[in-house]
Amino acid sequence: MIRIRRGKVLRLLSSSQNITIIKVKVDGLEEKAINYNLLTGAVKPDDEVVLNTTAVYKGLGTGGVHFVMANLAQKQKETAEAGHIMKTRYTPCQVKVLAIEEQEHPENYLFRQTRSLAGTPVVIGSLHSMLAPVAAVIYYLTRGQARVVYLMTDGAALPLALSNLAAELKEKKLIVATVTCGQAFGGDYEAVTKYSGLLAAFGVAKADIIVAVMGPGNTGTASEFGFTGVEQGELVNAVNILGGCPIATPRISFADNRIRHKGISHHTHTALGRIALNPCVIPVPAMEPEKEKYVWQQIRENNLEEKHRVIKIEAAMTLKIMEKYGLKVTTMGRSIDQDREFFMAAGAAGIYAAQQYLKESKAKK
Repeated sequence: MIRIRRGKVLRLLSSSQNITIIKVKVDGLEEKAINYNLLTGAVKPDDEVVLNTTAVYKGLGTGGVHFVMANLAQKQKETAEAGHIMKTRYTPCQVKVLAIEEQEHPENYLFRQTRSLAGTPVVIGSLHSMLAPVAAVIYYLTRGQARVVYLMTDGAALPLALSNLAAELKEKKLIVATVTCGQAFGGDYEAVTKYSGLLAAFGVAKADIIVAVMGPGNTGTASEFGFTGVEQGELVNAVNILGGCPIATPRISFADNRIRHKGISHHTHTALGRIALNPCVIPVPAMEPEKEKYVWQQIRENNLEEKHRVIKIEAAMTLKIMEKYGLKVTTMGRSIDQDREFFMAAGAAGIYAAQQYLKESKAKK
């Protein structure tokens, strides 16, 4: 069920083309809300809005803000955009997009010509915060020569506009384009499935390296298969099917108090040990001896080396590279300094992808 309240817009906190952060008065309190301009149109002070207040009421994390469901000041809103594909289908907020698969898309001819990823490295993460270290180290090591395209799946937030991180990375040119697939929307290119999204990233957005990971706000439980990160294994399969080079980022942490997430998270063991039916490369960062021993013991106990190519990579540079580009990212509320191994693990995957790109570039000369 949805908890619904009426509120009044007091002021705009920030605004861009696709998203507006506002301060609203609701139930006698001044609180923050998000307005997706693509869904509910523009908002201004004194507008009366209908709010979904469920997340704040339940005290959730990333999604713990109000969301504008309707702006009562706007009696009508027209849609002039081309396209026939609906995302967030069969909900009151279904949005029409022009998908790359549609013949009327001006670059559809490029998509139709693309049948394979042709060995392209695809870094596959399980948490949105992995995107930053991966993109940063690739940009640094390739001196900005590698075109990095972000494929956002529908495993978490559906609007790309929610991701301040993706916007920052694009502004800093650490990624050059975005593709939103499945029910996710708002990317430079829209795709119907993860398969067509991967092909669009390569054949249309001209990616040298693709980073595939969900948006902000994953869903997880203490159960083996009850978390949206299972898609990491599904993406490994998809990349193999399409002839790419899958590189999976293990979720590693020694800052999480939950034993199931100590070292390599149980979610990684499920996604790569049980869901992934095809092999991938799993880069593991060099760490302090005791931590490294703990992680490699987990790798052997879960037989990851029998299915995948697990390699050790010196990835301490990741932390300095992120600092160089001014990336102040958190994961599960923890900063880079508080969860070094998490960011180094993501960086290790980026380092390996960059090495493959540089090797291929040298071979072409």
